[in-house]
Amino acid sequence: MFAQVMDLLPLKAFWRCMRRYPEQRPCRRFTCLDQFLCMAFAQLTGRESLRDIESCLRAVPTKLYHLGIRGTVCRTTLEV
Repeated sequence: MFAQVMDLLPLKAFWRCMRRYPEQRPCRRFTCLDQFLCMAFAQLTGRESLRDIESCLRAVPTKLYHLGIRGTVCRTTLEV
């Protein structure tokens, strides 16, 4: 279901916004798209804290790839 909701998001528009508002720090592994997908997942599943988001996403790490999240999820990368 999450993938179907994210299919409604035009990635061209997302990347156009990213070019307009460049990030302050360069990212190595956890991209802005990964950050957005984690926050969208947290919003849709009703997660309330960074620890809650992290534990939920790390519970089944093999499924992250299918969600579109390519980076490693941890609290320090989510709090940016």
